[in-house]
Amino acid sequence: MSNLDTLKDMGQALASALENEIHSYDVVFDELTLNARADKIVTILTYLRDEANYKFVQLSDICGVDYPERNRRFDVVYHLLSLKHNIRIRIKVQADDEVPVPSVVQVYPVANWYEREVWDMYGVMFDGHPDLRRLLTDYGFQGHPQRKDFPLTGYVELRYSEEERRVVYEPVKLQQEFRDFDFMSPWEGAKYILPQDEKADEKADKEGQGS
Repeated sequence: MSNLDTLKDMGQALASALENEIHSYDVVFDELTLNARADKIVTILTYLRDEANYKFVQLSDICGVDYPERNRRFDVVYHLLSLKHNIRIRIKVQADDEVPVPSVVQVYPVANWYEREVWDMYGVMFDGHPDLRRLLTDYGFQGHPQRKDFPLTGYVELRYSEEERRVVYEPVKLQQEFRDFDFMSPWEGAKYILPQDEKADEKADKEGQGS
């Protein structure tokens, strides 16, 4: 049996065993993904960890994905590894910034750090987390920087003030305007006059008149 068939059989078996918890499953690029209910994530991960046929004892990562056009704009994605069967699996649940997703720290203690990172970067809350606070940004940071509507400049910048002898926060002040890049290949030649290029045209005209 090929690896693809094994993953399809596993997806079908899990969808049957957890029919109230799993909406659907997909096998893409030789990886199995379960699309599941967010409120049942603790039940799902406990089953995958303890069931003898699977033994997904290692939580490799929890990450977020932002789809601003959706009502529930975030995906929270759990990556598991079965050391017994050498198989990886992915579980995806949908979330927003209002309804918390149950914390899975009780199932995988390492989720403590991963859930804090998802909260910090996307603003997804985890109900029952023992210490949900920022992990990668400063405690005074505003917003969640991996949301697609977060401005590239951020909202505030910090610097050390010699006068106050402390770090101070200030609104972002741009020293110059953003440049508009068109990513055109230099061998194609721009269809407009680039800044300072008008001098080259004037020089060429003068040389032409002199000859």
